[in-house]
Amino acid sequence: MNAADLTLFVSVADHGSFNKAAEQNGLSTPALSKRISKLEASLGVQLIHRTTRRLSLTEAGESLYIHAKNIEGQVSDAIASVSSFSQGLTGTIKMSVPTISGELLLAEAVADFCQKYPNITVDMRLENDFVDLVGEGLDLAIRTGKLEDSSLIAKPLIQSNWVVCCSPSYLDVHGEAKTLEALKEHNCLAYTYQSHGSFDWRFYQAGEEKNVRISGSFATNNAQALRKAALAGFGIVYVPRCSVYEDLLQGKLVAILTEFQPRQLGVYAIYPFTKYLPEKLRLLIEHLRQAYQDKKEYF
Repeated sequence: MNAADLTLFVSVADHGSFNKAAEQNGLSTPALSKRISKLEASLGVQLIHRTTRRLSLTEAGESLYIHAKNIEGQVSDAIASVSSFSQGLTGTIKMSVPTISGELLLAEAVADFCQKYPNITVDMRLENDFVDLVGEGLDLAIRTGKLEDSSLIAKPLIQSNWVVCCSPSYLDVHGEAKTLEALKEHNCLAYTYQSHGSFDWRFYQAGEEKNVRISGSFATNNAQALRKAALAGFGIVYVPRCSVYEDLLQGKLVAILTEFQPRQLGVYAIYPFTKYLPEKLRLLIEHLRQAYQDKKEYF
């Protein structure tokens, strides 16, 4: 028995036909049939039930198919692990990124990456919803928060801190909320980028989680729209600090409730499980990680 015979057996099982498998592998049907018979003889078991109309695997054949298929996959992975050394950095990377990061730094970072590697094209979508990477044909996603799908790999890029803030004009009119309970008396604007939890603001103090249910006259899933509403003095917002960093620095917005520890969420590069990450994807992830680190004061 040899590995080539196992590969031919898998091909016959996959095609459900000696004729199709023979054509696929560049053999005559009699030659392929002889190879499978030789495999059966070496194992001492019948692997395939043959009739004039169809073929099917025996119980032994089913068992061998499962294991042989795994071996075939391992061989493919082994070849893929070294292919990047002989192949140029070319092709397209399809990725999905959150709107805040996309507008703040990723658009520029990706443009710089494409300039550095001119034979690589990056197709970048801006969206906040969790996406089906495999189903939508995506190679990479940048996302914030916990990873629920265990079939994906997540590489940490940075930690993102949130901040509660409002404009000085809002404070002049409504006063400052100095406790979490006081937030209930204010117009709190919800950031509905996720399907749930947008109206429950979570904080920590002395290691204890504290929650407050807020309400307000405006909610949006767009961070820039929320920022503009806050700048206009419309209400209080609880948003990723990176989205309002320069406004806080310039005094256009003021951080409040700073004695409480705000939300802190990890930002991750997420991709489907693979034993051997393509070199172009590895390079892009590292490039994006550095782009986040270069602006770490924003986060």
